[in-house]
Amino acid sequence: MDEYEYQQTREQLNQCPCPFEKAILSSRCGCEKFQRLNIAEREAAACVSVSAQKQCLELLEQLSQNARFALQQSDLNSPLAHAQMMKLQCGGLQGLQSILKQRGNINNINGLVKYIFTNFDDLKKIPYQEVVQFISHYQVRKKRSKL
Repeated sequence: MDEYEYQQTREQLNQCPCPFEKAILSSRCGCEKFQRLNIAEREAAACVSVSAQKQCLELLEQLSQNARFALQQSDLNSPLAHAQMMKLQCGGLQGLQSILKQRGNINNINGLVKYIFTNFDDLKKIPYQEVVQFISHYQVRKKRSKL
């Protein structure tokens, strides 16, 4: 299956893609609304709730806008590289968890996002300067050396 065919098949099978897919598929985070899809030899993450996906997309967009400098994103229209997206998703979720004074692994992104929406009537009121510190300090796993 070539890349174009894969992308087309993925779009057909995954009508509601998870915005935090990279964080979940890397096993760094979990979510009660997550559904694993296997397409050819690859994995994809779907969200079983359109409303939950919408909230996650909205939050991820706010994180992205506030972390542009930390992610060294010069072109605002270009997509983020994999490592940048990992920092945004994993570091952003850790930062949000920290400002809420929660500890431990992020086992339920949906619960965290719901909590954010409940406690901040406007997403622009989140103290992003604290969250962005987690994004900029997040360490992406090193590439494995080839044997």
